Amino acid sequence: MPAADAAAGVTRAGDALRFAGALARGQVPALWQAALPLLAGATRFDVSGASRVDSAGVALLAELSARAGGDIAIAGDPPGLAELRAAYRLNADLSFA
Repeated sequence: MPAADAAAGVTRAGDALRFAGALARGQVPALWQAALPLLAGATRFDVSGASRVDSAGVALLAELSARAGGDIAIAGDPPGLAELRAAYRLNADLSFA
């Protein structure tokens, strides 16, 4: 497991959830469990600390965004996010286009 994957995590800072490490398949279950209790009232996802995003990571972010009521601002552009957002036809807030 790459070091970036081992350091994956999520914290709350004001109205933002801050993600770090790889938002990847192997980390998604733990990130999901950590993010859910932090989600209420969040209006931003800061992914600038993420080392990469795969399709499972995009699914995690999209579902968290939907559960937060949509219209979530995304800060940061880790490798994989823009390409996957385009491939899945997701808007900037990760809702379906």
